[in-house]
Amino acid sequence: MIGVFDSGVGGLSVWREVVRLIPDAPTIYLADQAHIPYGGRSLDEVRALTLRAAGWLIERGCGVIVIACNTASAAALEALRMTFPATPFVGMEPAIKPAALHTRTGVVGVLATPATFRSARYAGLVSRWGSHLRVIEQPCPGWVEAVERLPAYANGAGDADLRRLVGDYVEPLLAQGADTLVLGCTHFPFLRPWIEQAIGTWQAAHPGAHSATIIDPAPAVARRTRQVWLERTPSANGTPAHEFWTTGSAGQFAQVASALLGCPTPARSLTL
Repeated sequence: MIGVFDSGVGGLSVWREVVRLIPDAPTIYLADQAHIPYGGRSLDEVRALTLRAAGWLIERGCGVIVIACNTASAAALEALRMTFPATPFVGMEPAIKPAALHTRTGVVGVLATPATFRSARYAGLVSRWGSHLRVIEQPCPGWVEAVERLPAYANGAGDADLRRLVGDYVEPLLAQGADTLVLGCTHFPFLRPWIEQAIGTWQAAHPGAHSATIIDPAPAVARRTRQVWLERTPSANGTPAHEFWTTGSAGQFAQVASALLGCPTPARSLTL
């Protein structure tokens, strides 16, 4: 069984890629919505919460665990591997390397949470792959919360607010020459239509301006998960079961997750 963990619904952007690549694998998705958002918490606090969640997933029978949260990966991945050495963990990290290979202007914008930017893991990525580039760090307060209530936010008058919220953080990056935008939080792929809209609006106002590419690491993480899964698990038969759990409201999670995934997503609650 594959465990997928995030602070909220954002990790579903990774879960859907994992299920697409490994359709015969049963999964458990765990959202720690009682403590969301992680991005403003200390790294020590995020580490403790993530270790607790991983222990629960292992008790439920997960043999491979995906930490589908950049902040949790930055804070806890090494500690997870030390604490649970028999369990392989696949983590997230801002895609600085692909961005460095793709950019033509030499300017990369990274959209992530403050906690991710504070981590040694992020600093190491920039030092290794981005030392010859201008890497602009862009925290995006409000984005995680917007995705957590996206079905309501994206309708009616809320859509205009969402366009402004996204544009306020995307357009300054483009104005500084960024031609590659890295999605450094698993919630952010669900805002991709609005990010693309912000890019289009900026380009329309600046004829002849450079194009911009969005990099989402979820497909690469799913490929790595598939590799680890196949190394440890023989082929399965039948229809796999998928469980969804949250430390918050099961009804609210199910409503938002069903809208994001486009299919019914029943959930259960637990206390960690």
